Amino acid sequence: MNNKNFIGFLAVFLCLLPLIGVKGYPLHIVITILIWSFAYTGWSIMGRFGLVSLGHGAFMAMGGYITALLWNYFGMSPWLGIPIALTITGILALIVAYPCFKFRIVGHYFALVTLALSEVVRQVIIATRDYTGGSLGYTPEPHGEGWSIYAIQFPDDRMVFLYIAVFTWLVGIIIWKIIDGSMSRYALEAISEDEDASSAIGVKVTKEKLKITILSAVMTAFAGALYCQYQMFISPDTIGGVGISLQIVFAVVVGGIYSALGPTVGAIITLFLAEILRISIGTATVNLTENLTINAAGFPLFIYGIMLIGFIIFLPKGIVGGLSDFISKKGETSLNAKSSNAK
Repeated sequence: MNNKNFIGFLAVFLCLLPLIGVKGYPLHIVITILIWSFAYTGWSIMGRFGLVSLGHGAFMAMGGYITALLWNYFGMSPWLGIPIALTITGILALIVAYPCFKFRIVGHYFALVTLALSEVVRQVIIATRDYTGGSLGYTPEPHGEGWSIYAIQFPDDRMVFLYIAVFTWLVGIIIWKIIDGSMSRYALEAISEDEDASSAIGVKVTKEKLKITILSAVMTAFAGALYCQYQMFISPDTIGGVGISLQIVFAVVVGGIYSALGPTVGAIITLFLAEILRISIGTATVNLTENLTINAAGFPLFIYGIMLIGFIIFLPKGIVGGLSDFISKKGETSLNAKSSNAK
């Protein structure tokens, strides 16, 4: 079964989950994984070309908060609010990225700029607590008690959101595949190797980098808006900030940054790990000695950091990439063995 057929089979299987009795919390986990997979895919199409952003938590928060604010204060349907949120996010990405690319702010300097952006957006949300709810979170107002296609609200019915999430996940993979097979991929790979040489042979360096950055930011913002509509609650810590930005990077690196399904595998591992840590540790305190206790609220980020370092050192292509290399090497070994026996 090739990759395309496997993805199609997986999409059909996911759509059939409610019909085979999967509901409640397990279905919720599947929907959450699919939404985050789209956000991770958005980051991977940028990160795979050496454009390491630590600010995608800002873009995700903007997608969710702008959509919710437009709905609550102006009664604007998410069908209009989401495109506006994506447009504003794209403009912000352009404003931040253009001077960086124009003046060759790359590598870890670019990562630090985006990291600062993530924290700035988080602090703005907290500072405008009268409108956004601040650190306590924000809830879109319900539109009646039942379904509302106009408001994209389907309370107590996860089946509809499952289909929306599966479709979104498929669109993310299609976008990844289109970029992977486009000329922009070769241009961006050349830029990541040597910007001066790429510019000398006619590649429009700034334009190519801006295109992929804005697309990545918009995809992440859409995931934030969809997450908001599904959960009907958002906060700076659950949808934005440095913690979410690092979670995105961790998931993509673990799953595989150079594979279309890498972000999905990363989402599965990340979210299951987060649930295990939340249930087993939560926000409790850990008593090291009689006089020394530590707050375990930040322990999940510590685990993410340790695992991220391990994967970067020992499995830089992630689980999907490493597994693909293993299968290829095994196939080559078998082929060489057959050739030797034939001789």
